[in-house]
Amino acid sequence: MQPSPEIRHADRCRPMSSTASEFKEVGTADSDEMEMALLDGFNRLSSPEKVRRRVSGKSSADESPRICRQQSLGRDIGHAAAETYLITRLSFNLLGYLGVGYRWITRLLALACYAMLLMPGFLQVAFLYFFSSQVRRSIVYGDQPRNRLDLYIPPTNDGLKPVVVFVTGGAWIIGYKAWGSLLGLQLAERDIIVACLDYRNFPQGTISDMVSDASQGISFVCNNISAFGGDPNRIYLMGQSAGAHISACALIDQAIKESRGESISWSVSQMKAYFGLSGGYNLFNLVEHCHNRGLYRSIFLSIMEGEESFEQFSPGVRLKDPSVRKAASLLPHIVLFHGSEDHSIPPEASKTFAEALRGVEVKTEVIVYNGKTHTDLFLQDPLRGGKDELFDHIVSLIHANDSDALRKDAFALPRKRLVPEFLLKLAGKVSPF
Repeated sequence: MQPSPEIRHADRCRPMSSTASEFKEVGTADSDEMEMALLDGFNRLSSPEKVRRRVSGKSSADESPRICRQQSLGRDIGHAAAETYLITRLSFNLLGYLGVGYRWITRLLALACYAMLLMPGFLQVAFLYFFSSQVRRSIVYGDQPRNRLDLYIPPTNDGLKPVVVFVTGGAWIIGYKAWGSLLGLQLAERDIIVACLDYRNFPQGTISDMVSDASQGISFVCNNISAFGGDPNRIYLMGQSAGAHISACALIDQAIKESRGESISWSVSQMKAYFGLSGGYNLFNLVEHCHNRGLYRSIFLSIMEGEESFEQFSPGVRLKDPSVRKAASLLPHIVLFHGSEDHSIPPEASKTFAEALRGVEVKTEVIVYNGKTHTDLFLQDPLRGGKDELFDHIVSLIHANDSDALRKDAFALPRKRLVPEFLLKLAGKVSPF
């Protein structure tokens, strides 16, 4: 990006006191409004132009860098507190809806052990998430409290970068944009911008709200990413677990709108490819499986707006409707990744979705990793560092037509190990997923 025009010091280092009025009414707000106020109070990057100025603007000699650093640190600490509150609330939401029966007490204990074993890595990632200059947190993309996204910017600014729009998982209940921070940081090291979307979870919203939020976030990226150094013609959509389901629904919905000539704010043609990681794409097959895993049928039906909505929000089923064949022709290259030992969402979910896609002549690949679980591909392997097949495959697909990037990838340093191997193996044994 070219340097922007000079900016006033007040724009770059806004005093913390300027947000004080926004907190006077928080005490009487409901929980969603509190999230919005907290995040807005510690974030002033809702405008792409402001972000571009903040990144590239140069300070004059008479500015006071010490005050600026103090104010920046204050914002970071305050933002960390706001997001810790949100994560805590999501966790209690989950417990409130799932109850405290034997099955969930044992799973909760297993989750606590799992998190403790991986804590050395989580703390390092959290530090970078809150304090790295390459992370732009909580950029506003819509008018709902959870309509925020995080951007992970590569350290170099030599030309427009490819972009990954990532929708996180979380059983449609505890999805959160920061879950994609490790992926975002590691892809940014390979000169790829990553936008991690937040969206309303249940009970803030149901599946139609989640899909709408994801689509709105994708639209924001498509229309504004050039202001952050991204290439609007090289955008890749990716989702993990529940996020893979939500993003696939958004992609197919958009293709249907486009095929019918409806008004749209982004085009499926802007997506170079779709990456689905450990996703479920047929609600008819998932409802009983999730019930047996602890996401009870009554909750699942509430999230998905009843059985009458299953077809609409089952991408694999929807593709069989003759009326969407024209829409299917607009879909990009689809690549589905899954672990053979995934018990949270079986690998058959990706295989059957691929069959439906091929049935309407969509270019599709399915890659199943032997011995990998639901969290191996997304957590344990990235925390392990070094090279792994999934990461290398995604990077090679994104850089496929860029000889310079491929050459850099060949000489890239191995990813740093964040957790000792013995802790990773123990975490795999106690994982509740």
